[in-house]
Amino acid sequence: MTDKQILERLKITELNEMQQEAIVATQSDDLILLSPTGSGKTLAFLLPIFNRMKASRADVQALILTPSRELAVQIEQVWKQMGTGFKVLCCYGGHSTKVEKNSFSETPALLIGTPGRISYHIRNESFQPASIKTLVLDEFDKSLELGFHDEMSFIIDSLRSLSRRVLTSATNLEEVPSFVNISESVKTINFLAAAEHIPQVEIRAVSTAAEEKIETLLKLLCFIGTKPTLVFCNHREVVNRISDMLREQGIRHGIFHGGMEQADREKALLQFRNGTYHLLICTDLASRGLDIPEIACIIHYQLGNEETFIHRNGRTARMQAEGLAYLILNDGQFPEYVNEIPLTELPDNPSLPHPTDWATVYIAAGKKDKINKMDIVGLFLKKGNLAKDDLGRIEVHDKAAYAAVKTHRVRQLLKLLAQEKIKNKKVKIGLVES
Repeated sequence: MTDKQILERLKITELNEMQQEAIVATQSDDLILLSPTGSGKTLAFLLPIFNRMKASRADVQALILTPSRELAVQIEQVWKQMGTGFKVLCCYGGHSTKVEKNSFSETPALLIGTPGRISYHIRNESFQPASIKTLVLDEFDKSLELGFHDEMSFIIDSLRSLSRRVLTSATNLEEVPSFVNISESVKTINFLAAAEHIPQVEIRAVSTAAEEKIETLLKLLCFIGTKPTLVFCNHREVVNRISDMLREQGIRHGIFHGGMEQADREKALLQFRNGTYHLLICTDLASRGLDIPEIACIIHYQLGNEETFIHRNGRTARMQAEGLAYLILNDGQFPEYVNEIPLTELPDNPSLPHPTDWATVYIAAGKKDKINKMDIVGLFLKKGNLAKDDLGRIEVHDKAAYAAVKTHRVRQLLKLLAQEKIKNKKVKIGLVES
């Protein structure tokens, strides 16, 4: 498998400048890679990992640590899409430790996970960390911010054979803690100010009194309409409070924060991606590393520091597109890191956003059942009598698949497919509640 073949699998014509520089740098040095969210850092460290792997070895060769489950899973998916032939295992909290330990029986070449779960497996001797040659600390600053200092220190101290370290971040690193043992010859590649990667985000602001803030948010959401929007809050309790208000108004939406079960978080992201929701209320857990493209608007319901502000805005205006970021300000008070701009006036009696046209249908079979997207398209169009425009985004996971279907066609579709089979096997097909 060559790099060219991998890029073809990923439908990428060529590497960008940042990726090219990073790949060259990791051939001889430790690397600190600073580049905005959405600029392609994942491939910049996965390709060198692949090129250093040896098929003759039967141990863990590389470890990638991430601050969140979602980012770990996303990196795992990219590796699988690359089609390297090397086994990967992804470990994270909320996932069965028993299943993960059993998966180590066939040792993965690449191990991806969150610091807490990887330290658990080292302590329980699920694998031998001394074999690992390459370590990637992805979104390194976020891991420190979330309090993983002790776990990362323990893990790195267990990696006795490291020859390469890669640290990535979407913001400048003030310093690298001594426990990382970064080499003195470390190379830093900084693309944070590269013009081609600077998001084209238009900043707008809305003023409100503190006691009217949630009502102002409702007006703003009505003003924005059905554009894909993320509302950022500092605390999960605020996310839940806003969700309660939106539910009372009959506005469909998803929520995303660290207090949710992993399956519920994944479902919320899936329904946001496929258009069942155009609105996601979240904490900063969703500010980086998640696969949620084509976001038109960001709303800062609560403001954090400048770094948080940058990461949130990085969720929109990706791939050189343009985006909007709204600040809801208490009595018009701008934070010191944002230049004052004219305030946006909202209509007093706005109309509620129109409900989305999509619902999510669940199929109880996936990749492990040899099901692919075309199987689902064929079933839904031929047996379910859907027109092509009635079927939206399809995602096939290991044990299940999900398809966006026009809301007004769902009931008839489920009735028609009640007794149908996929690959000669009868499977459950139902509606994912929203």
